[in-house]
This record gives sequence, C-alpha cells and structure tokens, in this order.
Amino acid sequence: MTNSTDLPTVSPDLHHRIRSAFPALAGDTVFLENAGGSQVPAAVIERMRRYLAGTYVQLGAGYRLSREATATVEAAHEFVRLLVNGDPGSVILGSSSTVLLHTLAGCYGEVLKPGSEIVLAECGHEANLGPWRRLERNGIRIRWWKVDPGTFESPVAALEELLNERTALVAFPHVSNLLGDILDVEAVTAAAHRVGARVVVDGVAYAPHRAVDVAAWDVDWYVYSTYKVYGPHMGALYGKADSLAELTGPNHFFIPDDEIPYKFELGGASHEGCAAILGLGEYLQEITDRPGPVDRGTVERGFAIMTACELPVQERLVSWLAARPEVRIVGPTRTDASRVGTVSFVHERLSSAEITAQVDETGIAIRHGHMYAYDLCRALGLDPDDGVVRVSLVHYNTVEEIDRLTGVLDGIL
Repeated sequence: MTNSTDLPTVSPDLHHRIRSAFPALAGDTVFLENAGGSQVPAAVIERMRRYLAGTYVQLGAGYRLSREATATVEAAHEFVRLLVNGDPGSVILGSSSTVLLHTLAGCYGEVLKPGSEIVLAECGHEANLGPWRRLERNGIRIRWWKVDPGTFESPVAALEELLNERTALVAFPHVSNLLGDILDVEAVTAAAHRVGARVVVDGVAYAPHRAVDVAAWDVDWYVYSTYKVYGPHMGALYGKADSLAELTGPNHFFIPDDEIPYKFELGGASHEGCAAILGLGEYLQEITDRPGPVDRGTVERGFAIMTACELPVQERLVSWLAARPEVRIVGPTRTDASRVGTVSFVHERLSSAEITAQVDETGIAIRHGHMYAYDLCRALGLDPDDGVVRVSLVHYNTVEEIDRLTGVLDGIL
C-alpha cells in the first residue's frame, strides 16, 4: 500500500504542466466522473493521429508500412506488460475489460469440471461477476464472498471460510468502483493459492491511481481498462504464463495454441488504439522528467506523482461530505492513501438522480446509479436504479474544482 510520507512533492509548475497536457481540461466542464473514463493527454491523441495518417494498414503483410504497423502493436503489448510489471508475452488486448473477462470465462468453461467452485466478491463490478455466473450452467458452483454492510469491508477471514479443495477461482476487484477502498490483493491471492485456486483481479478502478505490480502480488490474472488510465477505449488482460498454459484461446483453429496473445485476441486488437496506448508512456516521461526509454522506474515515479496530486483533493471532498449530517458516504471515510478518489454518497431525503441532475446544470460532470455494482447495491440496501451519487477524481483534478462542486452541493442539499 502506498505510504503518503513516501510521495514526491508536486510543485505548482508540475501541476500546471499536468493540467496543460490534457486538451479537454481547457474547456468549461469540470470532469469528476473519471471512474467512468478518464481524459487523455495530447501525446495519446497525437500517437493515434499519426498512426491513422501514416500506417493505417493490416498487420503481417510483409511490406514496409505493414511491418511498422506490426511493430506498433507489439510495442503496445510490451508497454502494457511494463505498466503492470508482468512476464514477457503475458498481455492480451481487447475492446474492453468486460469482453476480455467474457473471453477468459469462456476458456475456463472448457476446462473446469462440474462441481468446481468459483468464489465471487459481492463488491465486484458486473464485468467480473456475470461471465463467471454463466458457468453455473456447466455445473460450476458459485459461492459469494460477502461485503460487511456496516464497515463496507470484505474481510479476508470471511473469504478463507469459503475456500476448499474444490475452489478453482476467486474473482474480486482490487478497488470497488463504488466504494473506493483498496483490497489487499497480495493477502487474497495468497489465501487462494493455499488451496490451489487462481485469482482473477479486476484492476479497473485501481489502475488509474496507483502503479500496478502483478509480480509483487503474484496474481494469476489482472484486467484493467486503458480508457480509464488516460488512453484509448480498450481493455488489457495480464495472464501469468502457467495460467495461460492451462487454457486454449478461442481464435481461429489454425493459429497455434502457444501463439500468445494472438490466440486470445479475436479479430485482433485495435491498431490505432495500440498506437495511442504508447502515448501514455510519453506522458509519464513528461511528468517525471525522465527522458529516454520508458522503464519501470518511470512508471512507478509517474504514479507516485499522481497519488501525491490526488490525496489533497480527495481529502477535501471526503471531509466535506463527512461533515454533512444528512449525507451518508457509501464507503470508507478515510482520506489517506488506503483508498482512491472514487467517492459515493446518498442523501437522507433527495434521490441520487435529483442531485446529479441539478449538478449537471452547472457544468460539473458526476454520475448516479449502481455503477455496475448491482449486487453490492442490493447487499447495502440501496435501490440499484437510483444507486448512489458518485464523484470520482484523478490526478489532474484540483481542490478548486472540489470547492466548486461542494459550493453547488451546498445549495442543493
């Protein structure tokens, strides 16, 4: 877990450079719905533009432009591998995390025996719940790792009571995209591995805020959405080598089983999206002042800067909400680095829909609803259709933007 005392100091000049790198921030909208999708820096936009203008051709054809396009796609896989600190050749790219998880579940459906058990975290996003529930028709038993409705926590001890020799998989979020708390991935993974189970970690709500380190956590599968991490609308799935070896990818029969990632990338990854992904590396170089090839140090330093930017903004928002007696924060009220800046709340009288509609009129983008954590809303006694009001910030947001939001909320609430 990130220790706030170890974070770099972010100067006003650096924060100005960060804001200036995102063209969308020059407009009138205050973007506080970043958990649904972040804005992208100019380097990402320019990478995609250059690819479409100069090398928009099919891969593997042999001629020069095709070779250049192929190299771009391969470089994007390598960059994502570096970003998550994974093994070589272990990254699969697709149109979204949801699609990648459905593909993964379909592959497991071919190898899991009836009677096998899959443990699902009740606090999870439907993208990492629905695909596994579909395997019940194959005779797979689903067991639920419940959330504590009082503390909003998912204790590892409660998970351990569900694990046994029949447990094949444990699927859970690194961060709940509604609650904002960071689960102890390393502890959960160790518990699952003690009974021989694999873990499938949904890192979508974590990856925009902290450096991912699949090697340190020893996870088997880790998925995130590149469009929520300052990139194009795609998803990325890391798979450990021995986990990949257990499965056969669904791509064409004549593609060898060991041709990873192609065997798992139906139709191939978006080529222009791959070019855009590489622009994130340029952005990390910009904010870290580390020229030359992007390495793991660049990634870790870049995300440490992002965390340092976020914490004061997160503290301003959570503290303001916690001081309102008519508001209930749905999630932890901590303001330190043990949570991310995805903050949900409900009002004792106003519906979530009413609140967001009035905020929208002021040019501030937030959201309400179940956030695809439908089971979690029901477990917490919330109407999934109205759900919560969610405010989700990232490193380019400012205390001033939170003050503008809370000024509006003060009039509404």
